Amino acid sequence: MKSSVAAHLDRIDRNILAALSADGRLSMAELANRVGLTKTPVQARVRRLERDGIIRGYTALIDHERMGEGHVAFVQVTLSDTRSSALSAFNEAAAAIPEVEQCHMIAASFDYLLKVRTSDIAAYRRVLGERISSLPHVEHTSTFVAMETVKDG
Repeated sequence: MKSSVAAHLDRIDRNILAALSADGRLSMAELANRVGLTKTPVQARVRRLERDGIIRGYTALIDHERMGEGHVAFVQVTLSDTRSSALSAFNEAAAAIPEVEQCHMIAASFDYLLKVRTSDIAAYRRVLGERISSLPHVEHTSTFVAMETVKDG
């Protein structure tokens, strides 16, 4: 389904997606102007892209430094059990930790890569020790602290 929907996107759809990715607050009139159509067909295309799940939603970009959440760590997680039930248990529990901003299953010598955002290293240490290490089936973790964000989004 995913690839078949993407295969049916034309140049205008892709231009709409690019424009909305850069600025999700564009008015339909401005979006129409940028892609060279009138407002009504652009609205129809945007509704279709939303309905088809290509556009999953709209969000604000937050300055995490100003919010006191500037510490970013990446955590490699190795599980002791990788059967489906263990993976599901880990996935559900990891998704419930607010500081875990991203969680990816990885094809590597470890099983998951987490992006964890906290206020500082002490807060990260608490999250690691009290929450991440106690997730279901966690056998081993390795932490990599980001020194600078060069590109985000």
